[in-house]
Amino acid sequence: MRNGKRLAAAAISVVLLFLAALSLSSAVGRTQSNAKDPVAQKPGVSPDAPASAYGMDVPLAYYHLSFMLSKRTGGITPPVQARIFAYMGLALYESVVGGMPHNTSIAKALHGIGLLPRSDGTKYWPLVASAAMAEVMRGLWGDVTNVAAQNVADIDELEQQIADSLDLPGSLARRSIEYGRAVGAAVYQTSRDDGEDRGYLTNFPTSYVPPVCDGCWVPTAPGQIAMQPFWKNAMTPFVLTPGDCGEDSPPAFSIDPASDAYQEAYDVYVTRNNLTPEQITIARFWADGPGSINGPGHSLSTATQILQRVGANLADAAETYARVGLAVGDGVYAVWWSKYTYNWIRPVTYINRYIDPAWGALLPTPPFPEYTSAHSGQTSAAINTLITLWGDIAYTDHTHDNDGFAPRTFASLTDSMNETAVSRLYAGIHFHSAIDEGIDQGRCVAEKIDALPWRK
Repeated sequence: MRNGKRLAAAAISVVLLFLAALSLSSAVGRTQSNAKDPVAQKPGVSPDAPASAYGMDVPLAYYHLSFMLSKRTGGITPPVQARIFAYMGLALYESVVGGMPHNTSIAKALHGIGLLPRSDGTKYWPLVASAAMAEVMRGLWGDVTNVAAQNVADIDELEQQIADSLDLPGSLARRSIEYGRAVGAAVYQTSRDDGEDRGYLTNFPTSYVPPVCDGCWVPTAPGQIAMQPFWKNAMTPFVLTPGDCGEDSPPAFSIDPASDAYQEAYDVYVTRNNLTPEQITIARFWADGPGSINGPGHSLSTATQILQRVGANLADAAETYARVGLAVGDGVYAVWWSKYTYNWIRPVTYINRYIDPAWGALLPTPPFPEYTSAHSGQTSAAINTLITLWGDIAYTDHTHDNDGFAPRTFASLTDSMNETAVSRLYAGIHFHSAIDEGIDQGRCVAEKIDALPWRK
């Protein structure tokens, strides 16, 4: 236990040193000319300054911590993680929107979100943001997760070290912390009745009986159980209503070599059998499977790197993390609605039955139906939201620098999105229709998130 505590403390210290130095150019390609000051109060900044007067270092610390928690916490599947990031972004935004004079609360425009505390009096917005994020994350990453005590201890330590780094009058600090925690607690409380509270405990319900037909999904590995088959009915989406952004149905099932279904399967078959080294690298770079940062985590990592790329302030970060969080939350919901509405067969099953019984995909096929592609859908939702906010800008993705992958540079966010999507074809996991419709699905979700009343 003592060694575990030392390792946790070391991890938090790394995050805080990283914040204090803000030396991220080698890790994320940030332009140093736009670097913001550390968390500590800026000289000459009035205590009642708006959120835009401060850097994004506080939310940056909590999101980097969340990426660490994603890897070690059991049950953090894509739907569960996307839900967590939606609530994290909402708590951050709603806690500091009182310091964003051109923005307004969006809580009342979302399904199932109750009344949240409103700000009155002077607040120190970085401290408000820290308290709100710590409070909501203690619930989302703690509660009854398998590593709750460790996660909560790390969150507590980060919150305390940020508070200790600030030189503020006692009343201002107390008022800021109390308000931030009140918002974080209210957001977490409203998450408890969205239908998927503690979803990390119910990823693989044995009560689910998949439909049976020639074109229906079946498990693709021995003992495989469908992941979150009830999500589309149980989860309350944030902006969507069931069926929104549902997209068209997959191709009609057929084994006729002239049919769309067969041709799509044959395309996967030929592509997998003739992969170039670069295509293999792409498939593995974007795999983001169990035990990794995960697909929604990669989208939030991209958002983080874009914020660093543009030199964002606290207000920028709050709105961006909220929009992208809601986009991946409802993006995954829309994908899961399609997956368990159409229950479409996976490429490996079709190919083994009707083309080549010995064929295998490059990567393991995830335990849920084919259509649409979750990577394509949630990535498109996140990327199109980022494009609305920051333009279709170039960036270098350093998400997997510590995982043995070289960074990948893109001329635009759209190029990054398209590579993420096609990576699933290279992996042998998805048909083209699931990829293409997933991109359209995510774009539809982004439009609905961007249409919320963010600005006055």
